[in-house]
Amino acid sequence: MATLNVKNFPDALYEALKERAEHEGRSLAGEVTFLLAEQLKRGSPYTLDDWRGVGAAIWKGVDVQKFVEAQRKSW
Repeated sequence: MATLNVKNFPDALYEALKERAEHEGRSLAGEVTFLLAEQLKRGSPYTLDDWRGVGAAIWKGVDVQKFVEAQRKSW
């Protein structure tokens, strides 16, 4: 079975995912696998409207251009 590592995963998203996994009675890895499998079953890709407002709290006050430049330099 494959292993997936995610770089720069936002702490707030991690905590929300961890809470959801506990609520659902799954491990963190099990919850990620479940959510990804369910999304892939959806059949159609997300549109920009689907993502409207997602992550707004995480990015509040962040200079996105500087963030992207720093990420590019880290590669």
